Amino acid sequence: MKLLLVEDEPKMARMLQRGLAEEGHSVDACATGEEAYARATDVAYDVVLLDWSLPDTDGITLLKRWRDAGLSTPVMMLTARGSTGEKVTGLKAGADDYLVKPFDFEELLARLTALSRRGTAAHGAPKFKSVELDTRRRLFRRADKEAELTAREFTLAQEFFAHPNDVLSRTRLLSAVWGTDFEGNPNVVDVYVGYLRAKLEGVGAIDVELCAVRGIGYRLTGREP
Repeated sequence: MKLLLVEDEPKMARMLQRGLAEEGHSVDACATGEEAYARATDVAYDVVLLDWSLPDTDGITLLKRWRDAGLSTPVMMLTARGSTGEKVTGLKAGADDYLVKPFDFEELLARLTALSRRGTAAHGAPKFKSVELDTRRRLFRRADKEAELTAREFTLAQEFFAHPNDVLSRTRLLSAVWGTDFEGNPNVVDVYVGYLRAKLEGVGAIDVELCAVRGIGYRLTGREP
Protein backbone atom coordinates (compact mmCIF):
# COMPACT_ATOMS: atom_id res chain seq x y z
CA MET A 1 0.00 0.00 0.00
CA LYS A 2 0.95 3.63 -0.42
CA LEU A 3 0.58 5.26 2.99
CA LEU A 4 0.72 8.77 4.40
CA LEU A 5 1.92 8.94 8.02
CA VAL A 6 1.09 12.18 9.85
CA GLU A 7 3.01 12.08 13.14
CA ASP A 8 4.96 14.89 14.84
CA GLU A 9 6.81 12.73 17.38
CA PRO A 10 10.12 11.93 15.60
CA LYS A 11 10.86 8.63 17.35
CA MET A 12 7.36 7.26 16.73
CA ALA A 13 7.42 8.45 13.10
CA ARG A 14 10.78 6.78 12.42
CA MET A 15 9.70 3.53 14.05
CA LEU A 16 6.43 3.32 12.11
CA GLN A 17 7.98 4.37 8.82
CA ARG A 18 10.73 1.78 9.14
CA GLY A 19 8.38 -1.01 10.22
CA LEU A 20 5.83 -0.35 7.49
CA ALA A 21 8.56 -0.11 4.85
CA GLU A 22 9.93 -3.47 5.98
CA GLU A 23 6.47 -4.93 5.37
CA GLY A 24 6.66 -3.74 1.77
CA HIS A 25 4.59 -0.55 2.04
CA SER A 26 5.54 2.82 0.58
CA VAL A 27 5.36 5.44 3.34
CA ASP A 28 5.46 9.24 3.10
CA ALA A 29 5.81 10.94 6.48
CA CYS A 30 5.10 14.52 7.57
CA ALA A 31 4.78 16.29 10.91
CA THR A 32 2.42 19.22 10.30
CA GLY A 33 -1.20 19.59 9.29
CA GLU A 34 -0.50 21.94 6.40
CA GLU A 35 2.01 19.60 4.79
CA ALA A 36 -0.33 16.65 5.36
CA TYR A 37 -3.27 18.47 3.79
CA ALA A 38 -1.25 19.30 0.68
CA ARG A 39 0.16 15.79 0.30
CA ALA A 40 -3.17 13.99 0.69
CA THR A 41 -4.92 16.23 -1.82
CA ASP A 42 -2.14 15.88 -4.39
CA VAL A 43 -1.17 12.21 -4.03
CA ALA A 44 -3.43 9.15 -4.15
CA TYR A 45 -2.79 7.22 -0.91
CA ASP A 46 -4.39 3.93 0.07
CA VAL A 47 -4.63 4.86 3.76
CA VAL A 48 -3.68 7.87 5.92
CA LEU A 49 -2.37 7.31 9.46
CA LEU A 50 -3.25 10.49 11.33
CA ASP A 51 -2.08 11.55 14.79
CA TRP A 52 -4.65 13.48 16.83
CA SER A 53 -2.24 16.15 18.11
CA LEU A 54 -0.14 18.15 15.65
CA PRO A 55 1.93 21.32 16.20
CA ASP A 56 -0.13 23.57 13.90
CA THR A 57 -3.61 22.04 14.17
CA ASP A 58 -5.38 18.95 15.49
CA GLY A 59 -6.17 15.77 13.60
CA ILE A 60 -9.95 16.28 13.81
CA THR A 61 -9.78 19.71 12.15
CA LEU A 62 -7.48 18.37 9.45
CA LEU A 63 -9.70 15.37 8.85
CA LYS A 64 -12.78 17.58 8.46
CA ARG A 65 -10.89 19.74 5.91
CA TRP A 66 -10.05 16.63 3.90
CA ARG A 67 -13.62 15.36 3.92
CA ASP A 68 -15.02 18.80 3.04
CA ALA A 69 -12.60 18.85 0.09
CA GLY A 70 -14.01 15.54 -1.15
CA LEU A 71 -11.11 13.32 -0.08
CA SER A 72 -12.40 9.75 0.36
CA THR A 73 -9.09 8.10 1.34
CA PRO A 74 -9.50 5.84 4.41
CA VAL A 75 -8.08 7.50 7.55
CA MET A 76 -6.93 5.76 10.73
CA MET A 77 -6.56 7.97 13.79
CA LEU A 78 -3.53 7.25 15.99
CA THR A 79 -3.82 8.78 19.42
CA ALA A 80 -3.31 8.39 23.16
CA ARG A 81 -6.90 9.57 23.64
CA GLY A 82 -8.82 6.40 24.38
CA SER A 83 -12.12 7.47 25.89
CA THR A 84 -15.34 6.45 24.18
CA GLY A 85 -16.36 10.07 23.64
CA GLU A 86 -13.11 10.91 21.89
CA LYS A 87 -13.37 7.83 19.67
CA VAL A 88 -16.89 8.85 18.69
CA THR A 89 -15.65 12.38 17.92
CA GLY A 90 -12.99 10.99 15.60
CA LEU A 91 -15.37 8.65 13.80
CA LYS A 92 -18.00 11.36 13.37
CA ALA A 93 -15.36 13.66 11.88
CA GLY A 94 -14.76 11.12 9.12
CA ALA A 95 -12.20 8.66 10.51
CA ASP A 96 -12.55 5.08 9.30
CA ASP A 97 -10.72 3.46 12.21
CA TYR A 98 -9.14 4.39 15.55
CA LEU A 99 -6.06 2.95 17.24
CA VAL A 100 -5.01 3.97 20.76
CA LYS A 101 -1.33 4.36 21.62
CA PRO A 102 0.56 2.32 22.63
CA PHE A 103 -0.60 -0.33 20.16
CA ASP A 104 0.67 -3.63 18.85
CA PHE A 105 2.34 -3.32 15.44
CA GLU A 106 0.73 -6.54 14.18
CA GLU A 107 -2.70 -5.11 15.02
CA LEU A 108 -1.84 -1.97 13.06
CA LEU A 109 -0.90 -4.08 10.02
CA ALA A 110 -4.12 -6.08 10.25
CA ARG A 111 -6.25 -2.95 10.52
CA LEU A 112 -4.49 -1.35 7.54
CA THR A 113 -5.24 -4.40 5.42
CA ALA A 114 -8.87 -4.36 6.52
CA LEU A 115 -9.21 -0.65 5.71
CA SER A 116 -7.76 -1.14 2.26
CA ARG A 117 -10.11 -4.05 1.53
CA ARG A 118 -13.09 -2.12 2.88
CA GLY A 119 -12.34 0.78 0.57
CA THR A 120 -12.07 -1.51 -2.43
CA ALA A 121 -15.30 -3.31 -1.60
CA ALA A 122 -17.18 -0.06 -1.02
CA HIS A 123 -16.19 1.58 -4.27
CA GLY A 124 -15.81 -1.40 -6.59
CA ALA A 125 -14.01 -1.00 -9.91
CA PRO A 126 -16.28 1.01 -12.21
CA LYS A 127 -15.73 0.66 -15.93
CA PHE A 128 -16.89 2.72 -18.89
CA LYS A 129 -16.34 1.38 -22.38
CA SER A 130 -12.76 0.07 -22.43
CA VAL A 131 -11.50 2.05 -19.40
CA GLU A 132 -11.52 0.82 -15.81
CA LEU A 133 -11.18 3.18 -12.84
CA ASP A 134 -9.09 1.25 -10.34
CA THR A 135 -10.36 2.60 -7.01
CA ARG A 136 -7.74 0.89 -4.86
CA ARG A 137 -4.67 2.06 -6.76
CA ARG A 138 -6.40 5.23 -8.07
CA LEU A 139 -5.60 4.98 -11.73
CA PHE A 140 -7.08 4.54 -15.19
CA ARG A 141 -6.52 1.11 -16.73
CA ARG A 142 -7.09 -0.03 -20.28
CA ALA A 143 -5.71 -3.39 -21.40
CA ASP A 144 -2.06 -3.36 -20.24
CA LYS A 145 -1.76 0.43 -19.92
CA GLU A 146 -2.19 2.42 -16.71
CA ALA A 147 -2.23 6.13 -15.77
CA GLU A 148 -1.94 7.17 -12.12
CA LEU A 149 -4.29 9.87 -10.81
CA THR A 150 -3.75 12.48 -8.12
CA ALA A 151 -6.29 12.60 -5.30
CA ARG A 152 -8.32 15.39 -6.93
CA GLU A 153 -8.12 13.81 -10.38
CA PHE A 154 -9.36 10.55 -8.88
CA THR A 155 -12.30 12.20 -7.08
CA LEU A 156 -13.25 14.02 -10.29
CA ALA A 157 -13.00 10.79 -12.29
CA GLN A 158 -15.25 9.07 -9.74
CA GLU A 159 -17.96 11.64 -10.39
CA PHE A 160 -17.85 11.03 -14.13
CA PHE A 161 -17.69 7.23 -13.85
CA ALA A 162 -20.58 7.20 -11.38
CA HIS A 163 -22.74 9.19 -13.83
CA PRO A 164 -21.75 8.21 -17.38
CA ASN A 165 -23.54 10.09 -20.16
CA ASP A 166 -25.00 12.59 -17.65
CA VAL A 167 -24.19 16.27 -17.97
CA LEU A 168 -22.45 17.37 -14.75
CA SER A 169 -22.39 21.09 -14.06
CA ARG A 170 -19.24 22.92 -13.03
CA THR A 171 -20.97 23.86 -9.77
CA ARG A 172 -21.67 20.22 -8.99
CA LEU A 173 -18.12 19.17 -9.82
CA LEU A 174 -16.63 22.00 -7.74
CA SER A 175 -18.74 20.98 -4.75
CA ALA A 176 -17.91 17.27 -5.09
CA VAL A 177 -14.17 17.68 -5.58
CA TRP A 178 -13.16 20.98 -3.94
CA GLY A 179 -15.91 21.35 -1.33
CA THR A 180 -18.94 23.57 -0.92
CA ASP A 181 -16.89 26.41 0.58
CA PHE A 182 -14.38 26.60 -2.30
CA GLU A 183 -13.63 30.25 -3.10
CA GLY A 184 -11.00 29.85 -5.80
CA ASN A 185 -11.31 30.17 -9.56
CA PRO A 186 -14.09 27.88 -10.90
CA ASN A 187 -11.98 27.38 -14.04
CA VAL A 188 -10.00 24.86 -11.99
CA VAL A 189 -12.61 22.33 -13.18
CA ASP A 190 -11.59 22.94 -16.79
CA VAL A 191 -7.93 22.51 -15.88
CA TYR A 192 -8.52 19.17 -14.17
CA VAL A 193 -10.78 17.89 -16.95
CA GLY A 194 -7.82 18.62 -19.21
CA TYR A 195 -5.62 16.49 -16.96
CA LEU A 196 -8.11 13.60 -17.13
CA ARG A 197 -8.34 13.88 -20.92
CA ALA A 198 -4.56 13.64 -21.20
CA LYS A 199 -4.45 10.54 -19.00
CA LEU A 200 -7.30 8.87 -20.89
CA GLU A 201 -5.37 9.54 -24.06
CA GLY A 202 -2.28 8.11 -22.41
CA VAL A 203 -3.95 4.71 -21.91
CA GLY A 204 -5.30 4.75 -25.47
CA ALA A 205 -8.96 5.27 -24.56
CA ILE A 206 -10.15 6.11 -28.07
CA ASP A 207 -13.72 5.02 -27.28
CA VAL A 208 -14.14 7.41 -24.31
CA GLU A 209 -14.51 11.19 -24.36
CA LEU A 210 -14.99 13.98 -21.82
CA CYS A 211 -17.20 16.38 -23.75
CA ALA A 212 -17.76 20.03 -22.83
CA VAL A 213 -21.41 21.08 -22.71
CA ARG A 214 -21.45 24.80 -23.46
CA GLY A 215 -22.54 26.93 -20.53
CA ILE A 216 -23.11 23.95 -18.22
CA GLY A 217 -20.22 21.58 -17.63
CA TYR A 218 -19.00 18.21 -18.90
CA ARG A 219 -20.20 14.74 -19.80
CA LEU A 220 -18.40 11.39 -19.94
CA THR A 221 -19.55 9.73 -23.13
CA GLY A 222 -18.52 7.09 -25.62
CA ARG A 223 -17.40 7.58 -29.17
CA GLU A 224 -16.66 5.41 -32.16
CA PRO A 225 -13.03 4.24 -32.20
